[in-house]
Amino acid sequence: MRNYFDNLGATLQKISLWKDNVLLSLIRPWWNKKITPNHVTYVRIVIGIVLLILLFGFGIDNKILILSLFCLGGITDLIDGPIARGFNMVTNFGATLDVTADRFLIVPIAVYSLWATQKPLLLVLFLTEILNAAVVTYYKKKIPHIESNIFGKTKIFLMVIVFIIILIIWPSTTLPAFLVYTLWVSVLFSLLSVTAWMLELKDKGHFKKSTSK
Repeated sequence: MRNYFDNLGATLQKISLWKDNVLLSLIRPWWNKKITPNHVTYVRIVIGIVLLILLFGFGIDNKILILSLFCLGGITDLIDGPIARGFNMVTNFGATLDVTADRFLIVPIAVYSLWATQKPLLLVLFLTEILNAAVVTYYKKKIPHIESNIFGKTKIFLMVIVFIIILIIWPSTTLPAFLVYTLWVSVLFSLLSVTAWMLELKDKGHFKKSTSK
């Protein structure tokens, strides 16, 4: 079972590395190094707050506006990681900020899209995120360096794609089944992400083995 888990993680990591290399090759020639990955991540947080205000503060649900903002937020999620690694700008703060920004972007759209017809799914999404945040907080106390593991990255990628499709077909009273199933798969990846954190802690000896008397 552990071998299968590790092989899945390694395969996803190779795909992610290929994606990062392609994006970096496109970005590197024109990127201004004064713009740090954290600047890009801050944009995602601002977009998430704007979406929250527009949707729930003012009730503005203009399809083109909301979709454009969310897609821009998704693009920032795609490029901040490759920029950080490609220009040697990876920091612990940036890694934590990236995870926080993802939640700022996803939460408003998730609530708006799922509240009417998929409350159980929405609840599970929130509960797994709370669990993930709790485990990561515990992890950070044990191991100072932290970067989103590949399962967490895959989860966010799936969510962004699904919610872009939802916004394209929105408004729709019934979500297509394959979108709902994909979100449930993202829940699975969230749990795999938690498992990866815990296994790393175990491998590094942060869990004391119980001794029999």
